[in-house]
Amino acid sequence: MHATGTHFTDRTDAGRRLADRLGHLRGPGTVVVALPRGGVPVAAEVAVALGAPLDICVIRKLGVPYQPELGMGAIGEDGVRVINNQVLRPAGVTPEQLAAVEAHERTELERRARRYRGGRPPVDLRGRTVVVVDDGVATGSTARAACLIVRARGARRVVLAVPVAPRDWTERLGDVADELVCVGTPSPFFAIGEFYADFAQTEDAEVLRHLAAAAAHAATASATTPASDRELTLPAAGVRLTGRLTVPGGARGLVVFAHGSGSSRHSPRNRHVATGLNAAGLATFLFDLLTEDEEPDRRNVFDVALLGARLTDVAGALPAEQSRASGAPPLPLALFGASTGAAAALWTAARLGDGVAAVVSRGGRPDLAGAAVLAAVTAPTLLIVGGRDDVVIDLNRQARAQLRCESELAVVPRAGHLFEEPGTLDRVTELARDWFRDHLGPTPASGDPPS
Repeated sequence: MHATGTHFTDRTDAGRRLADRLGHLRGPGTVVVALPRGGVPVAAEVAVALGAPLDICVIRKLGVPYQPELGMGAIGEDGVRVINNQVLRPAGVTPEQLAAVEAHERTELERRARRYRGGRPPVDLRGRTVVVVDDGVATGSTARAACLIVRARGARRVVLAVPVAPRDWTERLGDVADELVCVGTPSPFFAIGEFYADFAQTEDAEVLRHLAAAAAHAATASATTPASDRELTLPAAGVRLTGRLTVPGGARGLVVFAHGSGSSRHSPRNRHVATGLNAAGLATFLFDLLTEDEEPDRRNVFDVALLGARLTDVAGALPAEQSRASGAPPLPLALFGASTGAAAALWTAARLGDGVAAVVSRGGRPDLAGAAVLAAVTAPTLLIVGGRDDVVIDLNRQARAQLRCESELAVVPRAGHLFEEPGTLDRVTELARDWFRDHLGPTPASGDPPS
């Protein structure tokens, strides 16, 4: 990451890129805690990617009176107060000035806590891994206060995660967090906002929207608590590949995710879709088609025969593993492919025939499977592409013309190749959910979220 130029489109983009580095924290013991207001849209993406509850830690920065952006300390809930003497003393701030700033910020902190929580109690942090998220670190006073607050509330492990920070941030904050995660540490570093194209102030309405969505998701997830959620390592075409198997109670089908770049298991976009499918009563298996050593070689990414052979091996071994994990009979199998993983999914569908009930491709390259493979696919296939991804739209149209099975091409308006635009990935999730529901059978009534 360089010191000049823009590196995040906005806080949503920053959240997704930060989530890419936090996949190892996914699990039922993790909670994501955001610093309002700017940290909330970043944390919302992280929470979705980790499948974790989202809460807030209301903190107010104590800004130097004549330079409010320069933090001389911070105050937070539960009476936590942090003063940064390295800023306070050189700035020449008097005790009276400090007290005046603190009184003003305490009033605002209490107002925001009442407004944001809306009567909801804080998430219980006792014994859990807490990921503290903000849109960046400058002086570190606010982040320090947040880490102290969550520790005081019983967090077993504190992870501080931000998109951008100064190079010395670990020296400043390593004593209050067990792990520090950052996308970039540029030098020189003047202000967080210089690394965002859009760093507009986050309004209360946006904070409330994210918190309400997280609360609604938590309510849905509690109704579909997984009967099993664990990592598996399976043999495939001479290597061993690791993935995460999540089986909701009463699941009616198992969707295997395939991504050609090897990022399936930790991809926030795939996790976003998988979480939606889990809420709809579908089991998911996210795994990496390539090992870490293989992924840098781009030839492997486009080796559809290699990827397809591995996916076929995994698809063959997975039902028995799913049955052992959940104590239920093997589920009907479906495939979700992204990028060159879409071609691998069709390759596998052609070879397994009736063993695959449905296929969905997101921004994929089904054309790479080849005419003979496409013609041999019997599973109903949905091709999803972004409305702004003109080249891939054409390639998907050509591939669909070669399919002999039931198929549809769904174009998501205003979406690019990666579906990073607001709401577009949610639309992908809805389309995939409905396609799998239609071809894998109905889900249990208790597991159906509102359509």
